[in-house]
Amino acid sequence: MNKKLAAALSGGAVLITALTGCGSDGGGPDPKLGVWAKKVCDAVPAQYTKIKAANAGIAKIASDSDLPPKTAKETYAQAFQDMSDGYKAIATAINGAGAPPGVDGGAKRQQDAVKNLNSLATSYGDLKKKVDGLDTKDQGRFAKGLHEVADQTKEIGRQSSSGTEALKRLEQGDVKEAIAEQQSCKVSASAPPAAKS
Repeated sequence: MNKKLAAALSGGAVLITALTGCGSDGGGPDPKLGVWAKKVCDAVPAQYTKIKAANAGIAKIASDSDLPPKTAKETYAQAFQDMSDGYKAIATAINGAGAPPGVDGGAKRQQDAVKNLNSLATSYGDLKKKVDGLDTKDQGRFAKGLHEVADQTKEIGRQSSSGTEALKRLEQGDVKEAIAEQQSCKVSASAPPAAKS
């Protein structure tokens, strides 16, 4: 059961890499866009690390069949909370940066990305609440509860795909170039991918 849940969650950091896995082809974007990109990129590394660590924690407990239910519950709950906080912080950074200046449709692209990230944060928050309510004293009920959590992660996987697409739309053209020039996004892009089981 844990393996199923870990597999469903291991793609969580994919969304972050949509912001960080970009390269520059020279020329240089508008300096105002560079300021905007810096606001966004400066918020990414810490959140990327938090989300990556949460994924790694889930992958680790998935391989431990002897893990006591109480420990599994605490690990899942913390991982979901960290994911919720991480995506919320990135949404806040993109929202706070405003629409990318000089970009056609930039405001809508920015709002779509914020909406998707906030929705993802809420979904992980809801999963955390569900895990908090699991009964660890009854092994059967705990396993059933984890199964329900795993089912919910499939829907979150779809949300994550929508979020990735929204971020890709946001970072097209000059925005992609501006992000590529930010040192903080380069640091995140060079980080290893999340652990998978």
